[in-house]
Amino acid sequence: MVNTVAEIILIPSPAVGHIMSTIEIAKLLVNRDQHLTITVLVIKPRKYDSSVAITSYIESLTKNTMDHISFIILPQDENPPVHDPKARYTSANEYIESHCKYVRNVVAELMTSQLGSRRVVGFVVDMFCTCMIDVANEFNVPTYVYFTSNAAFLGFTLYVKTLCDELDKDVIELSNSDTEISIPGFVNPVPTKVFWSPVRTKDGLDFVLWFSRKLREAKAIMVNTVLELETHMIKSLSADNSIPPVYPVGPILNLEGGSGDRKPLEDDIIRWLDGQPESSVVFLCFGSLGSFDEVQVKEIARGLEQSGHRFVWSLRRPPSDQTTRAPTDYEDLSVVLPEGFLERTHGIGKVIGWAPQVAVLGHRAVGGFVSHCGWNSLMESLWFGVPSATWPVYAEQQINAFEMVVELGLAVEIKLDYIKDPCNPKADPIIVTAEEIESGIRQVMEDTEVRTKVKIMSEKCRSAVEEGGSSYESVGWLIQEFTRKNS
Repeated sequence: MVNTVAEIILIPSPAVGHIMSTIEIAKLLVNRDQHLTITVLVIKPRKYDSSVAITSYIESLTKNTMDHISFIILPQDENPPVHDPKARYTSANEYIESHCKYVRNVVAELMTSQLGSRRVVGFVVDMFCTCMIDVANEFNVPTYVYFTSNAAFLGFTLYVKTLCDELDKDVIELSNSDTEISIPGFVNPVPTKVFWSPVRTKDGLDFVLWFSRKLREAKAIMVNTVLELETHMIKSLSADNSIPPVYPVGPILNLEGGSGDRKPLEDDIIRWLDGQPESSVVFLCFGSLGSFDEVQVKEIARGLEQSGHRFVWSLRRPPSDQTTRAPTDYEDLSVVLPEGFLERTHGIGKVIGWAPQVAVLGHRAVGGFVSHCGWNSLMESLWFGVPSATWPVYAEQQINAFEMVVELGLAVEIKLDYIKDPCNPKADPIIVTAEEIESGIRQVMEDTEVRTKVKIMSEKCRSAVEEGGSSYESVGWLIQEFTRKNS
């Protein structure tokens, strides 16, 4: 019999995809066991990383009342570490680390004020908040990492340390070459062109090595994936005794959308989709930081028009200066689109700004998804059984694209190695041609083999979170870890 409430300290990373996913795992845990309570310590984003989406989401957290979940917005230093383009990864990490003292103060106060009614049984920290492991150790409680990406990316990240420390490889030189290497857990050789971009620079590699070492200090790693999806990689990780236990707990999704004051926009998009035939519309959306210059926008428009398929296209304007990396909506779409495009595609296509992605992917009219391959987005597309055409942009999205197309056969390729630096939006990446875009759209809308495989995986993902499913069982084991220390 549990005598006191088991309290978990949960710390999300201050990025919209990370914080939303982390809040969802919090909801899942408390809904599964009423003896758990969670205190979420929210780190506000740097001004450079801030956007309307994350600011409004954080504000909504402080206003909402959730059973067994409370929120504390952490203070910031008067002069917090700022974005440094020459040391972007270490400066971002320093920003997170600057909150350790505030976390320490909050947890100490919680422990003092609870007077035996609650007991802190563990920290659950976002993958980019592993510096908080040191704080948890001070209170003699274990830390569980919530890895918001996939098992393949986890395997890659951990292997970087092996390449450097045990195999004595020059990872920077390797990642900037045009070759392939074998990585444990991947069935196919991995092209270096899809490596996570930080390992191409000294600053980035230093961060990745630190990150890899900190992950190994965790009690366990919870991954937003499904055993049936990444079976080979999860078995590989589980067989490595130098790695903490890996628990696939996904898909962890925010299916409520939360459009707020954008509800009229969402209603307009859904009304338009209601008038389209089933599985006839391709949806193009490139994430919270995805935007393109005018040359690339015109190639996308040409590719869409040439494909002949119906479409919904979320088109965002790149940041106008270097103070932020958040795109915005165009006031007048005609300034960036080819002349006459909107008139020629009237009735078969809809160009929008912000997109209610979950609502669109879940609509019966949507049959394909041109995606930046953020892991949350790929999980949502699999959940709804919508096949993807890969167009990675930044972060680990190139590895995600490689896994989906080459390893799993659950997506078609537009590009695997496209990369655009969100920290330098004016740098010119390669141009993806209209012909490549047209080909990818035709494949994702017409390839029945991929569509069938995605539908089967959709059923497996849904079964995984139901009682008796693989992810349901993983969450159960974790809850036992939390609560048995409190009995």
